[in-house]
Amino acid sequence: MRRKRDSQTFKALLGVRDLVLGGAVAPGERLSEAALAERLGISRTPLRSALARLEQEGLLEQIPSGGYAVRSFTMADVFDAIELRGVMEGTAARLAAERGVAPARMKAIKQLVAELDKCFRERPEDMLFDQYVELNAEFHAMLAGLSGSEMMRREVERASKLPFASPSAFLEKQEDVLAFRLSLVRAQWQHREIVSAIEMREGSRAEALAREHARLARDNMEFVLDEDRSLIPRVPGLVLVSA
Repeated sequence: MRRKRDSQTFKALLGVRDLVLGGAVAPGERLSEAALAERLGISRTPLRSALARLEQEGLLEQIPSGGYAVRSFTMADVFDAIELRGVMEGTAARLAAERGVAPARMKAIKQLVAELDKCFRERPEDMLFDQYVELNAEFHAMLAGLSGSEMMRREVERASKLPFASPSAFLEKQEDVLAFRLSLVRAQWQHREIVSAIEMREGSRAEALAREHARLARDNMEFVLDEDRSLIPRVPGLVLVSA
């Protein structure tokens, strides 16, 4: 029974998040539990759990009259969220280097980097973009756990769920944007160097590389805003950002 309830909560979580990030609900708009429950085909109990979770993630905010409304964000909020993820991942990488990583875990993340290498082709247009996005998410999840600290892993995960701070925030559904594909060459070099620094027990270097790596999301964000604003509707959540 509990497993079914958890499954419904997860379904509600994904459903509401997609609606909000896709712009189906405007910033400041109050969410109707009845309408959401009917639209997503779930009961109100798991829906309420999902809404509370999204409020903790920072996507929603409680309103005095009861219930939740969609938050709006400034550009400073976006950049701060990206910076915070970089700080947390950098700390996780430093701790992993300083404490040492079990051989099996080090082997696993090096194999994952090798799989990421296989996504690239001679021409950027031919790279396996969707596969890269999927493996990239796995890399960041694995990186968060290399220090052996469950607390650190949870905090990195929490920071990554901040709006716009996900490692794939500006990659999903952008497979035809050449500038994003080119940025992944640099990102993959950073993946290799982060793992190398951890293996060599170079804590400060691992931290600096991980923090710089997170800033690629900011570079992609600035590309959308400064170079090609036609992409704004295609970036999940960008409709929530005020000028």
